[in-house]
Amino acid sequence: MMVLRIGVLGAARINRSALLSPARRTSGVAIAAIAARDPERATSYARRHSIPIVHHTYEAILQDPDIDAVYVPLPAALHGTWTLAAIAAGKHVLCEKPFTANADEARAVRAAAEGSGLVIMEAHHTSFHPFTARLRDVVRSGELGDIRSASAWFHAPIPPGNDIRWDRGLGGGSVMDLGVYPVRLIRDVIGEPTVRSAVALRRGDIDRRMTAHLDIEGIDARVDCGMWSSRPFALGFEVVGSRARMRVAWPYHPQAGGRIRIDGPQVRRRERADRKSSYRYQLEAFRDAISAGVENLHGVDEAVATMDVVDDIYRASGMNPRRPLMPPPTAMI
Repeated sequence: MMVLRIGVLGAARINRSALLSPARRTSGVAIAAIAARDPERATSYARRHSIPIVHHTYEAILQDPDIDAVYVPLPAALHGTWTLAAIAAGKHVLCEKPFTANADEARAVRAAAEGSGLVIMEAHHTSFHPFTARLRDVVRSGELGDIRSASAWFHAPIPPGNDIRWDRGLGGGSVMDLGVYPVRLIRDVIGEPTVRSAVALRRGDIDRRMTAHLDIEGIDARVDCGMWSSRPFALGFEVVGSRARMRVAWPYHPQAGGRIRIDGPQVRRRERADRKSSYRYQLEAFRDAISAGVENLHGVDEAVATMDVVDDIYRASGMNPRRPLMPPPTAMI
């Protein structure tokens, strides 16, 4: 089996759970190199995580002929910039969510990728876990009856300060960091929404909380997210039908205890999610798509659709969509 050699652009906190740990448990994948804006940090990080090669710039990873693909865990405003640079360098890309700063940039990535023969994928790990497909199957099976409403929420305690998620210029905001999860879940399970209204609670130019009301062919849907929470985590998903109600625990991290609870006059049952990591499913899908040897832009199409909803939520709340940081500042290279 050929080994997929991945280079990492940045020593981000998410790397360990999203890529390094699953890579150790996934055959045919090797984390071959890393670069960070601080070379000393990159060297220390590589030593701790047994990454064999350290490059001093992101460009150097893109120019390395021994690297097949790159993982982009940078601030959201830089996702599109470096994904475009990777495509130009002929590298496959696994890019963290949100895929880009806005939908227009996502379309620019799609245009650049079309005809490249590359696999470009948004790292929306939850969508690759069988639990998400199971939720979709329940909704489409008719067990809940006619679907009347759906609600998805994600709140987490992210105190304001030096965290990049509170920096609008770097693509921060509750919708960009947390809201993309319920938006994508509703798209995956229920269907394509239209944004009816949205209300933002702001801290300066950042949406610290956002509540959006959507319509999906007559189905009322609600997305709620927030970075200013006194609770450790508040996340869930609920679908109400004419026959039964489905409540879902840990929908965005099924391996941590994903559960389905269905209650109605004629039904009462429970299901548990597979404990295998959604990040492993994602990495396997990325590896397999590349091994197939054909261009695969399905992930880009999904990302464009999600960013369309994100942008519409911002506009409905009276805020503007985020803007890409182009070109990247020297400090980020």
